[in-house]
Amino acid sequence: MQAKYEWRKKEKAIYFPKNKPEIIDIPEFTFISIEGEGSPVGRRFIENIGALYSLAYTIKMMPKKMDTVPVGYFDFTVYPLEGVWDINDEAKANFNGTINKDDLVYKLMIRQPDFVDDCFFREMLEVAKEKKKNPLLEEMKFERIYEGLCVQMLHLGSYDDEPASFNKMEDFAREEGLTRSSKVHREVYLSDVRKIAPEKLKTVLRFQAERL
Repeated sequence: MQAKYEWRKKEKAIYFPKNKPEIIDIPEFTFISIEGEGSPVGRRFIENIGALYSLAYTIKMMPKKMDTVPVGYFDFTVYPLEGVWDINDEAKANFNGTINKDDLVYKLMIRQPDFVDDCFFREMLEVAKEKKKNPLLEEMKFERIYEGLCVQMLHLGSYDDEPASFNKMEDFAREEGLTRSSKVHREVYLSDVRKIAPEKLKTVLRFQAERL
């Protein structure tokens, strides 16, 4: 019997960088995702996360109950929540150096194993809808995302302290002959904010980079 695939053990380079900047090339992966706008402490943000996880666990658990499983299926640990962050167009036009959290726009996502394809995603989405009548499931997408050349590091502590880590990452990028592609960035959440004190949170910070 094949052992459960554990991303924490098999993909440390991607999900467990050191707490200092490094260069990494991220290949194309598949994700389920949902988009939103506004503060990450708002009700809609929390609801988006709930809907995303309900689908992620349907994809993980449902094949065990099916007569036939998808080609290439294997048991796995659900990947961590990720978020890609930006600000809305109005905030960009009037940017003064500070960010109002209500102006944030985001895409939340959970990576999927290679056996999950568009057809299986749609099938599991319908199962999830039957199990729980959540209108947010209608907004779910299945997409392939390629990040490529990136700078990343492990941020330890509160989300509000992330700017200091991004400053280190940008300084490192310049020293390595790179420039940040945009102010859009990705966060990979290794800690459950509901259970961990802010000063102990672990978050992978990452932005795409280009050669100068």
